[in-house]
Amino acid sequence: MTKTFDPAAMRADFKILDQELNGYPLVYFDNAATTQKPQVVIDAISDYYQNFNANIHRGLHSLAERATAEFENTRESVRAFLNAESKDEIIFTGGTTGGINLVAATYGRKFLKEGDEVLISAMEHHSNIVPWQMLCEERGCTLKVIPMTDEGDLDTAAFDSSFSERTKLLAIVWASNSLGTVNPIEDLIKRAHAVGAVVLVDGAQSTSHYEVDVRALDIDFYCLSAHKLFGPTGMGVLYGKRALLEAMPPYQGGGEMIKDVTFGKTTYNEIPYKFEAGTPNIADVVAFRKAIEYLQQYDRASIRAHEDALLQHGRQLLEYKIEGLRLIGTAKKKISVLSFVIDGVHHQDIGILLDNYGIAVRTGHHCTQPVMDRLGIPGTTRASFAPYNTLDEVTILADKLERVVRMLRK
Repeated sequence: MTKTFDPAAMRADFKILDQELNGYPLVYFDNAATTQKPQVVIDAISDYYQNFNANIHRGLHSLAERATAEFENTRESVRAFLNAESKDEIIFTGGTTGGINLVAATYGRKFLKEGDEVLISAMEHHSNIVPWQMLCEERGCTLKVIPMTDEGDLDTAAFDSSFSERTKLLAIVWASNSLGTVNPIEDLIKRAHAVGAVVLVDGAQSTSHYEVDVRALDIDFYCLSAHKLFGPTGMGVLYGKRALLEAMPPYQGGGEMIKDVTFGKTTYNEIPYKFEAGTPNIADVVAFRKAIEYLQQYDRASIRAHEDALLQHGRQLLEYKIEGLRLIGTAKKKISVLSFVIDGVHHQDIGILLDNYGIAVRTGHHCTQPVMDRLGIPGTTRASFAPYNTLDEVTILADKLERVVRMLRK
């Protein structure tokens, strides 16, 4: 049974939000970088270390058996959360970056060859650019880019021509971290599959905003980061279709990924353990289940409506109050990311001075330098909203930003 969503009540679960910075109440608008963690997640980490800290899978004593059970329970929770067919298709990684690199280094090296094309978009995070550049250089493949418009949408005029019989892999972000753009992921997947390409979806930003059904969408690979989903840092998930994962070679060598080792030959473990070498991040994997359960207690549609209200309120206030402010990323379909530049004012100065008022925003290129180059700007100020943020906080941002801009323009 889902709870009625109330942002004020939700805030009570995030103790970090109830503090002052520099003499002002904290206003945390850096959620696209990392979300805050509810107390149940923090408690779960402490519970593991205080009550059943042990290595997993190989131990026969009680602590090891409990740790293993809790670890694998999270795998099942993630499977249900993504609607994967089997928990064997859920691989624990260090985050979205780790998942993308795993696919590039295993599937890419085995199945891509000279002359093949890897297709990405112009709005990708560096983590979904650099691994494919490295792979293409190594394998003699071509990296192609779907262009974007000035508003931050994919360029539909160039969309179809980007695909060809040489396209073997599409690696695409669902929601842009720097623009907020939500890409038409279902159409992209269908178009890629029509030419026989495999699809990897970067879900780092989208997973906290949208329900994900990997089977309904027919996604081949899906990557997410726990820390952008109210979970711990340093932990993420790679989903992959069973047939693809079974055909891929191991990523790293070591402990759990083996069945048998001799000096002459090693036999590898079954999936998902084939891709989980060494001692994993047990405590954070265990705690991630609590983050999933926390999010699932709320009606997701109500949360999206609240986040959209925050976005629209911010857009209207900032454009009204700040002369020379220009929004960056004005796609019709967006997550709650508000990026902007202001004539004659550097984004880093804005970030520093807003911090003096207890307001945390992100400034810079947001690991999307090609986006900034495409738009002819060095960077932006980015306010990104989460369900625990309030309309009053957005009003505070607008008021303090107006004051900061006046100071900087004197």
